[in-house]
Amino acid sequence: MRILHLSTSDIGGGAARAAHRLHTGLLRMGIDSRMLVLKRNSLAPEIAKVKFYNDLPTRFRRSRRRTQIEKDFAPYKNNLPSDFELYSDDRSETAFDLNRQLPEVDLINLHWVAGLIDHEQFFGNLPPNVPLVWRLADMAALTGGCHYDGGCGKYTAKCGACPILNSKTEDDLSRAVWTRKHAALANISNDRMNLVGTSRWIAGEAKRSSLLGRFPIHVIPNGLDVNDFAPRDKGFARDTLGIPRNAKVVLFVADTAALKRKGFDYVAAALAKLSGEPDLFLLSVGGGKPNVPGIPQLHVGKISHDRYLSIIYSAADAFVMPSLQESFGQTITESMACGTPVVGFNTGGPPDMIRPGITGYLAPVADADGLRDGILKVIRNPQDAAAMSVNCRRIAMEEYSMPVQAAAYAKLYQTILNPKSVERSASVSNAA
Repeated sequence: MRILHLSTSDIGGGAARAAHRLHTGLLRMGIDSRMLVLKRNSLAPEIAKVKFYNDLPTRFRRSRRRTQIEKDFAPYKNNLPSDFELYSDDRSETAFDLNRQLPEVDLINLHWVAGLIDHEQFFGNLPPNVPLVWRLADMAALTGGCHYDGGCGKYTAKCGACPILNSKTEDDLSRAVWTRKHAALANISNDRMNLVGTSRWIAGEAKRSSLLGRFPIHVIPNGLDVNDFAPRDKGFARDTLGIPRNAKVVLFVADTAALKRKGFDYVAAALAKLSGEPDLFLLSVGGGKPNVPGIPQLHVGKISHDRYLSIIYSAADAFVMPSLQESFGQTITESMACGTPVVGFNTGGPPDMIRPGITGYLAPVADADGLRDGILKVIRNPQDAAAMSVNCRRIAMEEYSMPVQAAAYAKLYQTILNPKSVERSASVSNAA
């Protein structure tokens, strides 16, 4: 079974790390797994970077593609909101390079592919009879360009008047992107592509999608290495970071804390209401230092090393994950694997993992008081927190480890590639 993963990057960013972890898990199972990426950070020989061909016709077509994308986006640049959500075009400079480099494989697994695949060229020129699996890292595959729709729901129709672009016009860039995606996907029959939602929420959104709703959808959570992400001695972790051992440590992690969807404003409001709590301490990871006046804080910036991240998670009493929209929430499973309970909002993918009283607490969406209450339940009840810590680690190992994820994907691949064999196996099992 030869599997090719297409991902914009192999390591950088949460979605890329998730793709790389699946690839690694499959390799450990003995499956022939490869990656083809636009941005390569790993030196592993089975991971290749897309090559840009330098012949004059390809260079000209690539330049024209890039110029057209920039021209189409230009009218929106000066009118974007300050907390602009990520938005991606369906076209790419790799349009005339990528398909020429696809190796001979049995199945192609798409991941987060913004800037990598060009819908028209990729779906229109695939090798014949090679099936596709698309792991939905966010909503980008479902929409006219936004990676999260902020609840507008227009992707269930044809997009247009896009609030992410601050557009009031129906025939805007989002409608054009949706139209091109729809035309490109018309080349793919219903049985040629399977979707994988990392949570029940994103799977449900995919079923509502006017672009992808006709394809089969499966739910397989992201996996992680539970040896890298494991509980470390709390005293050692705090000494390493320079945090007082008696502190009540609340952890916040986000690539960009300033992005409204990540919800740090609600964390700040919750912690402000706890300003009288003795020994309260904020530990934060990611781009841009979030600020809560009056509360001691350590911001460590962006960290990509998994074992160092495990020290950070282990130093915390509670991890707060307040995203307003999130397809999965990989930081939640990382925290759980390190034995740290999680407090978050009851929306999107996080409720699959945050199980009230078992692995943490859920608050109503956009409710800072609810976050405060969840944090207090953890930091003021050490016996309950200790029990949740054990649950977090156990559930992470049982449900979110890389071997569990890889086995689920291998089973899906086998079902797609050899359905009769799977049917026979099921029949024998039922007969027994």
